[in-house]
Amino acid sequence: MKKEIIAAIIAKSQQELEQRINKVKGIAKFMHLDVMDGKFVPTHSLDFNFKLPKARYEAHLMMYHPERWIKKNADKVDTIIFHTEETNNPEEIIKLIKNEQKKVGIALNPETHVERIKEYIKEIDKVIIMTVHPGKYGSKFLPQTLKKIKALRKSYPKLDIEVDGGINPDTIKKAHDAGANIFVVGSYLQNSGNPNANRYRVYGYLNT
Repeated sequence: MKKEIIAAIIAKSQQELEQRINKVKGIAKFMHLDVMDGKFVPTHSLDFNFKLPKARYEAHLMMYHPERWIKKNADKVDTIIFHTEETNNPEEIIKLIKNEQKKVGIALNPETHVERIKEYIKEIDKVIIMTVHPGKYGSKFLPQTLKKIKALRKSYPKLDIEVDGGINPDTIKKAHDAGANIFVVGSYLQNSGNPNANRYRVYGYLNT
């Protein structure tokens, strides 16, 4: 099963967006765009009409009514991730994303049980386990989420399980050993004076 590092991007303006992408360009092959409406989570990010340089992107929609964003912006990204906590009609959201010919991910907040998405797993491409309370860079990794990763991996051996939040060389080892194979890295790269060196620190564990 593939192992992959994805760089998380939070931005409140086009200028900040470009700065953050440039900082990790060449380090990560895939960018994870945190789109936040300031309601589902208290932070605003990428809730403007942004433009993206050529790269591979997934959009993590932390917002109410994600279908509005999907209809307007699906062409900008390769994968769209939504939360079941923010919608009563996940089947319709999955169908909408697939109609846009994009891959589908469902994200689960730390408190949300995996049973909530069991009926949809065969219809999607990945599950994202939030290993922090979402909304900002630098939140503390929550070790209790490892049980959820283990349960998913046991039930679905071939499923892409992505973890998002608080990932660094120590926590990536724990998440990997629990069964995750895709890792979103935010502040550990963005807050570093040498993101390339930090990239090798997290990749170093995956390659051992």
